[in-house]
Amino acid sequence: MTTQTITYSGWTGRLDMGLAPRELEATLLAAADLTVKEVARVMGIAPKTVEKRLEAARLKLGAKTMRGLVLEAFKRQIISPAVMALVVMLTSHAMIGDDQALRVRRGSGERRVEFRASVKRIEQYLAA
Repeated sequence: MTTQTITYSGWTGRLDMGLAPRELEATLLAAADLTVKEVARVMGIAPKTVEKRLEAARLKLGAKTMRGLVLEAFKRQIISPAVMALVVMLTSHAMIGDDQALRVRRGSGERRVEFRASVKRIEQYLAA
């Protein structure tokens, strides 16, 4: 079984959407607001090679600039913020879960999930 996603610097990219693995890797690092030199350092290649990878990705997606590349990749759902999936998962679990720590007893006998408690728990999890 092969992995279908690559995750770098808080961004997740899908390999089955038209970009080569190294093009996707460079695009993810560009989405993380790294310069070409910083991307080259992280990937362990020359800055000119990074420029070639980003240029190939821009041509495939029809973008004119690096910012346009990141926006187009995001629009086509090739890349997405990795943190968003975690936040959605934790929030939905807190809303539908039967966690007694998140319940608040009301005088009328009504039980409701306290949203502030779940947000605080998510913030603590992300900070760790």
